Amino acid sequence: MKITRIETIPIKVPIKPEFAMRTGRGGSHLVSPFLLVKIYTDAGIVGLGEVSCTPRWSGEDQVSAAHFIKTYLAPLLEGENPTEIERLTAKLRLGVAGNFFTKSGIEMALWDILGKSLNKPVYQLLGGAVREFIPTKWSVSGLEPEKAADIGRWAVAQGFKAMKVKVGIDPDKDVARVAAVRQAIGPNIKLGVDANGGWSKEIAVKAIERLYDSAIYFAEQPIPPEDLMWLPKIREQIKIPLIADESIYSLQDAMTLAHLQAADVFSIYVGKAGGIGPARKIAEFAESTGLKCTVGSNLELGVGSAAMIHLATATRGIDAETYPCDIIGPMFYEDDMLMEPLPLIAGSAKPNERPGLGVELNEKTVEKYRVH
Repeated sequence: MKITRIETIPIKVPIKPEFAMRTGRGGSHLVSPFLLVKIYTDAGIVGLGEVSCTPRWSGEDQVSAAHFIKTYLAPLLEGENPTEIERLTAKLRLGVAGNFFTKSGIEMALWDILGKSLNKPVYQLLGGAVREFIPTKWSVSGLEPEKAADIGRWAVAQGFKAMKVKVGIDPDKDVARVAAVRQAIGPNIKLGVDANGGWSKEIAVKAIERLYDSAIYFAEQPIPPEDLMWLPKIREQIKIPLIADESIYSLQDAMTLAHLQAADVFSIYVGKAGGIGPARKIAEFAESTGLKCTVGSNLELGVGSAAMIHLATATRGIDAETYPCDIIGPMFYEDDMLMEPLPLIAGSAKPNERPGLGVELNEKTVEKYRVH
């Protein structure tokens, strides 16, 4: 089997207004841009991938992703055997520096092809399931306390047993928001906070200490990723686990954080790591050093979320039971890009048993949101 060509499709999908995301990185997330990837083969098998294109977060957008794929990455892969994923992933790494989300869109499409060619779901190719389902948590936007509390109540009513609140915007307002959510959801729901690097190193510890009254059980990315050397100092001073997110993309980042003793948990993404395989290597490294992982989210659509589900289903180093994953992206959008929605319910994600990633695009919906 050989790769014949790679097609890219830019789309923009609106988020449900009530779930518009405000974070410590500034601004509100109202519409998500993506680049869908289709890898065609001479065997008639087509692999699907998805690139998250939020430049403020990743430095990649639809134009850059499509350009790098067409100009540099597709020529490296055309004529190659798509099932040789490890070797092709190395070619992608050397073809263009960085651009992990772009590379991940290609890499997950290769896994989709491999699974379809063997008539097996991707999680089985990764060694089989290590859990029956993946516990997930809801993400509460950095809104006014009353609105944040309403979202928390809604999430509990849906069936979520865990959630996190976006902070890192203003310390006083952050404290008020988290307190309002805690009061709304009661004492039995797991509650964490995610600053998205929004606090400065001078105020992070004090802000976290003020949140203890709301019984939070983790703090995610309290300071900007460029302040890496301060993370160990903050971790030493707080009483709850510290999750690193924006500070970790690659296996090398994971090794640095572990060496510095800068985090208790790594938040890994298929997109941020550059693919399913690279993300799995981070989780395996973390497990070998006694650290834990969860799966974070850039509010992926159906294809990207499917890749995350297969990764978490088959990877023991992802401790979803202690730190529920953020595999909730499709629940945020006005429309689903898939012919059949993923088996996502409040608090739980599962893979389906179809070959590959197990998803099929709804071409009419894709065309509706296509960027021309």
